[in-house]
Amino acid sequence: MDKIYSSEYVSKGHPDKLADLISDSVLDECLKINPGSHVACETLISKDLVVVSGEINTPISDKICRNIIKNSSDFCGYNRDQSGFYFDKAKIVINLNGQSKDINYAVENSYEKRNQTSKTDNADTLGAGDQGIVVGYACNETPELMPLPYIISRDLINQFEKLHDDQTLDYLRPVAKSLVAIVYENNKPKHIDRLVLSVQHTKETSEEKLKIDLKEYVISQNKYSHLFNANTKILINPSGCFSIGGPEADAGLTGRKIIVDTYGGRARHGGGAFSGKDASKSDRSGAYLCRWIAKNIVGLSYADQCEIELLYAIGVSKPIGIDINCFGTHKVNMDKIYKFVEDNFDLRIYSTIKELDLKKPIYKETTILGHFGHQNHFAWEKLKS
Repeated sequence: MDKIYSSEYVSKGHPDKLADLISDSVLDECLKINPGSHVACETLISKDLVVVSGEINTPISDKICRNIIKNSSDFCGYNRDQSGFYFDKAKIVINLNGQSKDINYAVENSYEKRNQTSKTDNADTLGAGDQGIVVGYACNETPELMPLPYIISRDLINQFEKLHDDQTLDYLRPVAKSLVAIVYENNKPKHIDRLVLSVQHTKETSEEKLKIDLKEYVISQNKYSHLFNANTKILINPSGCFSIGGPEADAGLTGRKIIVDTYGGRARHGGGAFSGKDASKSDRSGAYLCRWIAKNIVGLSYADQCEIELLYAIGVSKPIGIDINCFGTHKVNMDKIYKFVEDNFDLRIYSTIKELDLKKPIYKETTILGHFGHQNHFAWEKLKS
């Protein structure tokens, strides 16, 4: 029986992603000063307004925050006419406070250490910075071991961003969204059923020119264009004119694109966002760990697809639960897969941070590139040797 799986992706200039970029840039600045920084930073951006708020234990100046906001908005393309956000006109509100002493104590002194439930070595001194359910996923549909609809959606936006940034199509403006639905037969991709591409443009641009250019310069350039067939429905700017965009048209908020940030809806999601959080927050480090494990299981051909779920409790170093689901695609006994995880991965927060080198200021890059599906780029994308 045929099934349809779909995914969407958004450009770095989408207001939610601009908010993510600002929050992760604040995190990176804190980590440059103090690699042990604990950060939980949220950004709200609207028409002529930016609010940066949260809790950090490494203070940074308002001047640095303002520079981050300006550099982030410029990087995304909000320094052009008709972009939808103008830094010089915006009211900037910065409200970054110290981290709760209770949370800091629970992170620095884990449940295991305080209750002596295990040896009090360094790996047990760091507890999870919050409770949470985290999920990681991998499948063998693409070289990146990611779902095919997700990769196509992302590739379309990457191509849009290239055309926008180098001004090949100088009428493009920062915001773009893609959506791809693929028909699967016997769990294998068959053809693209629908493709939606919505992009912001200057008000002088005609709909006809936009459709011709996007088909030629974006859609036809996709490496999976062979999956189009006569029945594929392509919708370009189905709303009509899209000249008013960015924060002028739509408020942005850190952590609102959690499905775009993960697997495009193919896997479940624990609910926690990534951006603006340091690695003591299991929402982030635990999700990276789960992706690392799932990718290794699929990469070693133990299964065609794999979803890992871990449960964390605040202040506890080790997960309090683990579940592995290969959806019937496993090539070896599931007991062997669980044993592989037990023998090869230390699931404690401290160990995850150490093994994946998560105290480095790498987080702005995750917002720009996407958190998953980049072969060997981030530590959690590398297969164990």
